[in-house]
Amino acid sequence: KNLKGDFQLLNGNQIGSLLTYYVLSSKQDKGILKDNDYIVKTIVTSNLIADIGRSFDVKYYETLTGFKFIGEVITRESGKENYLVGGEESYGYLVGDLVRDKDAVNACAFIAEMAAYFKNQGKTLFEVLVELYGKYGFYQEKLISLTKKGKAGADEIKQMMVDLRANAPTSLGGVAVREIRDYQQLETLNVMTGEQSTIDLPQSDVLQFITVDGDVISARPSGTEPKIKFYCSVKEELADASLFDAVAAKLELKVANIMADIVKS
Repeated sequence: KNLKGDFQLLNGNQIGSLLTYYVLSSKQDKGILKDNDYIVKTIVTSNLIADIGRSFDVKYYETLTGFKFIGEVITRESGKENYLVGGEESYGYLVGDLVRDKDAVNACAFIAEMAAYFKNQGKTLFEVLVELYGKYGFYQEKLISLTKKGKAGADEIKQMMVDLRANAPTSLGGVAVREIRDYQQLETLNVMTGEQSTIDLPQSDVLQFITVDGDVISARPSGTEPKIKFYCSVKEELADASLFDAVAAKLELKVANIMADIVKS
C-alpha cells in the first residue's frame, strides 16, 4: 500500500531496487557480505540499483538488455566473484546463481520473504521504497513503445535510429545533453568536451542520452517485436516523505517533456 493506504502497483525498476536493497541489507545485518560479492543490472534499468550497490560497497555490473547477458556475467565470474542479485526493468529477476536466467518462482519467493522481513520492522514495501528515494534520490522511469508493422515499419524504425545518430538532440525537456552513448559504435561522446571513450560491451543498436541533470534517455529497437522503445529515467531529491506527491508530479512532467522531445526527434 502507498502512503495514503491505497494499493500501489510497483513497477519493474522499483521491485528490482527493493530486492537489491533487501538482499544487501539483510546480508549486511548478518555480517555475511563478502568483498567479492556483486550485483547486475541492464543499461535501461534504474540507476537506483547502482546507487544501492555503491552504498554497500558492492560491485555492480551493467549489461545489455536481455537476461541472457546477466547469465553470461554469472558464468564469466563463476569461481572468482559471488553473484547476489540481478534484474531488469521488465520484471525479470534472479537471486542467487542456481538458474542463471530470470526466474519468477525464485523472485516471488524472495519478494514474499522481503515483504515479511520489512513487515517485522513495521514497514510496507512502499514505505521502504520511499525511504530509498529519500536516501538515494527519487527515481522515476517511463517506457514508451512505438509499433511500426511490416517492412515499411521496420524501415521507419531503422531510419529513426539513423536520424538520432545523425542529428542527436542537444537538449531534452529543456535540459542540455551532456553525454551520448552509442552501443552500436561502442563509443561514448562527452558533448561538452568532445572527449570520446570506448564502451566495453557487445554491439547493440541502442542510443543513450545523458543530460546534465543525470537524466538517462535510451532508444532501442525491439529484437522480438515491430517496435522501437524509448526509456526515460529522471531523478530528484526527496527531502521528506510528505513531499512525495509533489516531487512525483514534478518528475512526471519532466518525463513527459523529455519523451515529447525524443520521440519528435
